[in-house]
Amino acid sequence: MSTTTATSTIDWPGQSGRTYRYWIYELPPNLKAAPGNYIFAKESSPSRWTPVYAGETEDLSERFNDHHKMPCIKRNGATHIHAHLNDSEDARLDEEADLIAKWSPPCNG
Repeated sequence: MSTTTATSTIDWPGQSGRTYRYWIYELPPNLKAAPGNYIFAKESSPSRWTPVYAGETEDLSERFNDHHKMPCIKRNGATHIHAHLNDSEDARLDEEADLIAKWSPPCNG
């Protein structure tokens, strides 16, 4: 998925009880052009993550430095991006809403 190597994976549970598996990348990411979901997160302690912003896109290779929430994402200390491929727009939107409902990331408000 990336020319930047993912360090590992994480399973993020949503409000619905469904779990979503994400690859973990250091910022800035260099992801391939494909649709998917992503979470900007900070490592609060080793292997413990706090979501800062959850989103979806038709193209994970978009330059995340220009993300419309980047000032908030930086202010809240995001150090990594978690991402996975997801071809269906409806599924991406449902997943995004499910994760936001569970975690209330500060930059999604």
